[in-house]
Amino acid sequence: MDLRLTEPELAFRDRLRSWLAETLPQLPTRPDRDDWPARRRYDTAWQRLLFEAGYAGVDWPAEHGGLGATPTEQLIFLEETARARAPYVGANFVGLLHAGPTLIVEGSEAQRGRHLAGILRGDQVWCQGFSEPDAGSDLAALRTTAVRDGDTYVVNGRKIWTSHAEVSDYCELLVRTDPDAPRHAGISWLILPMDTPGVKVHPLRTAVGSSEFSELVLDDVRVPAENLVGAENDGWRVAMVTFSFERGTAFIGDVIESRNILAETAAIARATPTPGGGTLWDDPALRRDIGRLAAEVSGLWSLIRKNVSEASAGMVPVQGASVFKLRFTENRQRIGDVAAHVLGRTSLAMTDLPGVANARIVEDRVNTLAFTIAAGTSQIQKNILAERVLGLPKEPRWTSR
Repeated sequence: MDLRLTEPELAFRDRLRSWLAETLPQLPTRPDRDDWPARRRYDTAWQRLLFEAGYAGVDWPAEHGGLGATPTEQLIFLEETARARAPYVGANFVGLLHAGPTLIVEGSEAQRGRHLAGILRGDQVWCQGFSEPDAGSDLAALRTTAVRDGDTYVVNGRKIWTSHAEVSDYCELLVRTDPDAPRHAGISWLILPMDTPGVKVHPLRTAVGSSEFSELVLDDVRVPAENLVGAENDGWRVAMVTFSFERGTAFIGDVIESRNILAETAAIARATPTPGGGTLWDDPALRRDIGRLAAEVSGLWSLIRKNVSEASAGMVPVQGASVFKLRFTENRQRIGDVAAHVLGRTSLAMTDLPGVANARIVEDRVNTLAFTIAAGTSQIQKNILAERVLGLPKEPRWTSR
């Protein structure tokens, strides 16, 4: 794809910049990170502003309510909003980045009509019910069951690490509908309304003190059979579609944030004196490490362009998604390590200390500890690439005797 901006694309960028410059100063103060009802209102209000301005679902097809932007326009939108420090999708991220694109590809006309517009307007917030206490990286081991009873499924089980469950309207839910089928063959993908009787949400506290994750307990929850996405027992394939969007295009803002953190780290190094005179930036090893990480971020941005092009062309970017997820998450953790080296003892403080803007960098570093685990561990990504790209034999499964 040719990413040199054309006149229409330059005009699109200029209009977006003007809109951001006019709109962002009028936004209210961001709520406290643990006030999830307030954060939902804040995030959905921003989504409504995007919708009214014509920027909601910039990468979604126009026939499904999106902007139908070209890949280059999508990248312009993502880069400009990240540079302007506009609000991220926040509590809307599962609906906008995972569930909505999955419904576009796999959902029925009725399901698309019922949900896509609501997701784009910010009226619907979604969460993801995939991982379980005993089925995280090995997701095919999930045990949550769904038994067909007339025109409903009766669901029982537990899910964990369910982002924003306490403020969500719907859940993209993986369940086992055929317990006798091979592990990957008996799974189905359901749309679960979160206000259904029998759904219980238990918030979990993270290492940084936030509570965006929850455990879901599902006790005789009745889900209409019309909420099945794709065919019964074909949920593993549908989930792979969801994962391809999650891993391939959902971290775009984070790549731009990687650039920002590297630039901030370099600025702190230039301003931090050393006992022998000079500054930390005089260390050639530090400059080499930051330069190498910056080069990797540049390469990741090129891979994003490829993945966005494939997604916009109706392709599912499975291979590129796994490569990106693997390299980005490990790169971001190394960025955090370099930043901690530059910050020194201030890297232990979660609040800004006098003369050093350390809090945001420190919190980001703690959060990145989960990056190589969430959305498929690095080991899972390597297995996908080994088996599906290189054609290597599957890793043998060991069983205890």
